[in-house]
Amino acid sequence: MTDQVDEFLRSLHDGYAPSPEREELLREILVRIVELSKVDSNAADLRIALTALNELLEASTLFATWRDRPKVTVFGSARTKADHPLYEMARAFAEAIAERGWMLVSGAGPGIMEASSKGSGPSNTLGVNIELPFEQGANEFIDVDKMHVAMNFFFTRKVALTRASQAIVAFPGGVGTMDELFEILTLVHTGKTDPTPIVLVDLPDGTFWRRWLDFMDVLVRDAYIDDVDIALVSLCTSIDGAIEEIEHFYRNYVSLSVVDGRAQMRLRRVPDAHQISELSERFPSFSSGRGFRVHADTLEFDFDGRNYVTLRLLIDEVNSWSFP
Repeated sequence: MTDQVDEFLRSLHDGYAPSPEREELLREILVRIVELSKVDSNAADLRIALTALNELLEASTLFATWRDRPKVTVFGSARTKADHPLYEMARAFAEAIAERGWMLVSGAGPGIMEASSKGSGPSNTLGVNIELPFEQGANEFIDVDKMHVAMNFFFTRKVALTRASQAIVAFPGGVGTMDELFEILTLVHTGKTDPTPIVLVDLPDGTFWRRWLDFMDVLVRDAYIDDVDIALVSLCTSIDGAIEEIEHFYRNYVSLSVVDGRAQMRLRRVPDAHQISELSERFPSFSSGRGFRVHADTLEFDFDGRNYVTLRLLIDEVNSWSFP
């Protein structure tokens, strides 16, 4: 079977040579298809798998064109009316962040999604819609021909909404907004996605996120989460504050990868000897073994795949350094 799969892949190349990683992934997909053909799988299950794969690949194709531009995903209620102050705040935020070169990723629906799409404009907005019988299609500020994809499944939609983004902004919302927020919190907390700023935005006199944080305090009090876990989110009550929070996250920090138990954190400015000593004292869980070391533009340290909240605190620390 493997020889036949390899021969079939070669016939598809037709003059171009895919990377070894890409070829191996395609090979695994084909092998899986062959294996499924030998099992009496439920047709409905196969249809779900096919739909999910198609939706993920369609979203990947859409986002690939803008791979090199930073993106921020905005969540919020579909019920927020155009005359509500939060609608205007979302619109103004999206306009301001787009002026700084960011693209906006939106759920493409009404309410906060519409407001943010309006602010960033059709050329700067990627819309990821969900097909529901009780909600209309994409709002008028989405370019449905070039910048839009529609999903059947919420789980594929959430992957598309968040996977390519470097920041998450959540305005007040209902069950869908909570689902999206807790999903990204879980992913960041467990390291299933890259470290990302998660910004909660409300009006200066708003109480929505303050009450949400009160609920999170209950989880801390009852020992369901640690108090340090709240460091993964930031509450902002102004547009400038939200933008500053996002830009500060990338003030020095660039990206992170983990290889063989060693984290490799790319920075714009690496620490000097004094700063490394301070890091070792403040973050002992990362300074065991070979400890903190600098190589080119990278800060390396021991990381066992846990303590992602502490990792966020480390990112905050490297971003707080003064630049000469």
